[in-house]
Amino acid sequence: MLYYNNMKKKNLPILREIEITGVAAEGKAFAKITDESLQITNMVVFVPYCVPGDIVDLQVTKKKHSFMEARVLRLIHPSAQRCAPVCKHYGICGGCKWQILPYEEQLRWKQQQITDNLTRIGKLQLPAISPILGSSKIYEYRNKLEFTFANHKWLTTEEMVELKANPEDEALREPALGFHIPNCFDKVLQIDECHLMPTIQNEIRNAVREYAISHGLTFYNERSHEGQLRNMMLRNNHLGELMVVIVIADPKTPIEGLMDMLHKRFPEIISLMYCVNEKMNDTIGDLPVKTYYGQDYIMEMMEDLQFKVGPKSFYQTNTDQAYELYKVARRFALEDSKERPLIYDLYTGTGTIANFVARNASKVVGIEYVEDAVADARINAQLNGLDNTSFLAGDMKDILTPDFIAQHGRPDVIITDPPRAGMHEDVVNTILHAAPERIVYVSCNPATQARDLALMDNDYEISAVQPVDMFPQTQHVENVVLLKRRRL
Repeated sequence: MLYYNNMKKKNLPILREIEITGVAAEGKAFAKITDESLQITNMVVFVPYCVPGDIVDLQVTKKKHSFMEARVLRLIHPSAQRCAPVCKHYGICGGCKWQILPYEEQLRWKQQQITDNLTRIGKLQLPAISPILGSSKIYEYRNKLEFTFANHKWLTTEEMVELKANPEDEALREPALGFHIPNCFDKVLQIDECHLMPTIQNEIRNAVREYAISHGLTFYNERSHEGQLRNMMLRNNHLGELMVVIVIADPKTPIEGLMDMLHKRFPEIISLMYCVNEKMNDTIGDLPVKTYYGQDYIMEMMEDLQFKVGPKSFYQTNTDQAYELYKVARRFALEDSKERPLIYDLYTGTGTIANFVARNASKVVGIEYVEDAVADARINAQLNGLDNTSFLAGDMKDILTPDFIAQHGRPDVIITDPPRAGMHEDVVNTILHAAPERIVYVSCNPATQARDLALMDNDYEISAVQPVDMFPQTQHVENVVLLKRRRL
């Protein structure tokens, strides 16, 4: 039944005893509503923090012509699939939305997401999609996290009520070191625990916050742009070695005591660094990062390859699953190769895939927009004694031209791993002009991947599809597709 809540703005409806039936994009679930009096037939309502089988009362928060969005007012009957979240911040910080789904169910829905996107968006003919490669670690799998300092922690509804009743409660006015509330640039949730990295990152983050408060270091205010401590980044490697970067807003900030505390208390930190950011945004890609103690990098290994990872380097955040992903890309790239192929690696980043396949190729040409990443790619090639790689920096649609192909050779294989937005149409057209025998398309967004694959469908057929789960507890999924040139 559909009821209206007259107290709500725009007279948005309350939906009673609704059964959640599926999983949608952005980590949301959905139900379908039919109400003849309102001329609604199978209208989809999207709801966060639900799982299929939940029976709920919903408050609609947005109503459009073809869909609605809502939040849960009451969980009437939990689904048999539902499990208890591990994290105390679940439902508030905005991350790990699928914690309430058993991991087997997460994998099932991610597999379905791949199928739906390729068939409904791309309208593509597919071979049998291989079962998704699940992660051996479903918690503590990340090798990088970033946190934000804020002069006042964001308060939940319950904490706001408590503050109103106890306005002198200093604990409710303390600064925060944590994650931004979704879609709120100036609101930061204090994070006491996060289960995405090993436990030591909780110890380091909480130690930094406690030291800063007790020693009078001020936390940043995103609106007034005042305060000393701004951001903190942590990285780790397979050996458990750590990199910590403290970002300060004021170059006069006395951070020596904080840095000395971290060095003495946490011997696992082999790279302790800081950066001064006086800009109006949080990005540090164009700023120098200075070493306070140790070295300016940590090393990562994959098979017998070494990768130097600096504070600005891109490296897949799930180390173990990155290896599985790259093995799939390498297998697809080399499939049916009688000779060592010439490979183009587009959006190469720090050259991890390029270096991973180089020993099986005659030559690998990597192209990447970020110049610092290209510098890292060249260093990593040198570290591993690879002399058959070359890396170029620039916008993909400007660099990858017919003249470029004439200069560097027509590729036998193109590997492309674009950002979530997918590939520019000019890049797709140049790939089609290059006419490689095989294309390996690695994607973190199956929707834009499906769009791009449809543009290549006249010239290439999909030979294999392999989903890989890089981010347990979230809706995100990677997908690798092998394309083979059609014989006309």
